[in-house]
Amino acid sequence: MIDVGSLSALRSVAALGTIARAADELGFTASAVSQQIKRLERQIGVALLAPAGRGVVLTPSGQALLDAAPDVFQSLERCAEAARSVADGTPSGVLRVAAFSTAIRGLLAPHLPSLATACPDLRLQVTEQDPDQALHSVAAGTADLAIIHDADGLSPRLPASLVHRHLHTDLGDLVMHRSHPLAAAGQPLTSADVAGLAWVTSPPGTVCHQWFRRLVSDQPGEPDVRHLVDDFATQLSLVATSAVIALVPRLARPALGDDLVTRALTPPPMREVSAAWRRSADASPAIRAVVAELLSGADVS
Repeated sequence: MIDVGSLSALRSVAALGTIARAADELGFTASAVSQQIKRLERQIGVALLAPAGRGVVLTPSGQALLDAAPDVFQSLERCAEAARSVADGTPSGVLRVAAFSTAIRGLLAPHLPSLATACPDLRLQVTEQDPDQALHSVAAGTADLAIIHDADGLSPRLPASLVHRHLHTDLGDLVMHRSHPLAAAGQPLTSADVAGLAWVTSPPGTVCHQWFRRLVSDQPGEPDVRHLVDDFATQLSLVATSAVIALVPRLARPALGDDLVTRALTPPPMREVSAAWRRSADASPAIRAVVAELLSGADVS
């Protein structure tokens, strides 16, 4: 009989490209993962991996095995969820959540106290991961629930084994010192209103930098970007000097204090935030409880 743990190890090695990276993800030593793969090859009687540079790739037999593996994993998880459901459907145990940082700060953390009250036997284990990595973790079984966002209006590609549910629409606002000339604006600001201003922005490659570039795309010349800072609290400390303004998602926004104000933009920058989990875990009381709690806070602003 095929060893399920070894099959899971093969799945991680195939996804990550090296035994060492798979070992880090699974919490094993590289030697242990290598032994699992060799055990699986002995059980099946064919080679499953082949060297490729500094990494490894699946052989045709290994690919055929992994192509059939999702049915195995989903069946096993359905068995486990059926057993948990019989136990009266009370959320319990550990739910492993992979989420991007601002969702942890602005969406998940505010709900942890009420979740603890409503589900005292449930413990959340939260890991910060970008959306692509979070989806991989859920698909690979190293996380149970992913909180993800779209990228510049494009939804992440979900494997067929995953389902998702929309949680929240996150908007971006301008943040400035209350002495700034635009602070007195009584209506949403446009790209023309911010032409020529000095900025602190998130680094290239982030959703917030994409928002910023779209906002200034019709302005002549390069925008006056004074600082590139990933941490939003640090951005706001620079905005507090009154020399620059920032474009900050509402989920990511710390308390502003007395010196800073926000102003809306038109059209508003936005990103859609969703939860994703394995289709085979759809009946999980823990996942249902957490998703329902997050939906109850969909009006974060």
